[in-house]
Amino acid sequence: MSDPTPVIDDLREESAELDRLVAELTPEQWALATPAPRWTVAHQIAHLAWTDHSSLLAVTDQDAFSREVEKALTQPGDFVDNGAEEGAAKPPAQLLADWRAGREALAAALGAAPERARFPWYGPPMSVASMATARLMETWAHGLDIADALGVTRTPTDRLRHIVRLGVRTRDFAFGVHGLPVPFEEFRVELTAPSGGLWTYGPEDADDRVTGPALDFCLLVTQRAHRADLALEATGPDADRWLDVAQAFAGPPGPGRTPKGGTP
Repeated sequence: MSDPTPVIDDLREESAELDRLVAELTPEQWALATPAPRWTVAHQIAHLAWTDHSSLLAVTDQDAFSREVEKALTQPGDFVDNGAEEGAAKPPAQLLADWRAGREALAAALGAAPERARFPWYGPPMSVASMATARLMETWAHGLDIADALGVTRTPTDRLRHIVRLGVRTRDFAFGVHGLPVPFEEFRVELTAPSGGLWTYGPEDADDRVTGPALDFCLLVTQRAHRADLALEATGPDADRWLDVAQAFAGPPGPGRTPKGGTP
């Protein structure tokens, strides 16, 4: 089994970069609207803090996490939004402190967990590496929403490799959650890393292929941009269909983003 330390370290770095973006915000900036409907900058950080707390329970107190799952089942449409609302109502300094403490506690717990540990989740159980990867993905994606609200452009890093890998691994899930037949054959995926290298997955002779920038692939699978606005190319009908439905996050299909030119 691969060492989960690199992704835990990258999760810490991704969180620290976002922390630097929000640490000195004014109360008015915390209240800015983000691309997520009804969510401000405060809601975005509150959601990260809430999910870190849930993840920490899954790693350290599975009975308490089971109770959280039971609560989620009683309010399936509002559970996540309610958690964000509760956190966003706190003073920014308290929200920031809670997020910092919670994410560090989670990173420490993941680092101390047994190598082959599996943790319960709202979807399938997760390994140490998959839990850390999911948290990195969310931190990056919600950080983009915050950057959009602040009018800031964030420089992509090779930490995106974890999100790329997750996006590739969730191909079959994306087809299934949309009620589509899962392709039998693997795809070839070739993506250019922010540092200029090439990240490849799948057999070289695959009929269906996806190529383009790794950043654009991550924007697609986290539904932070519409396919029409990205420089991704698909060869083969199944690969083409994948780019329409790809998502690396658990749960039902999201509404996605509309193209910059408006409704397709």
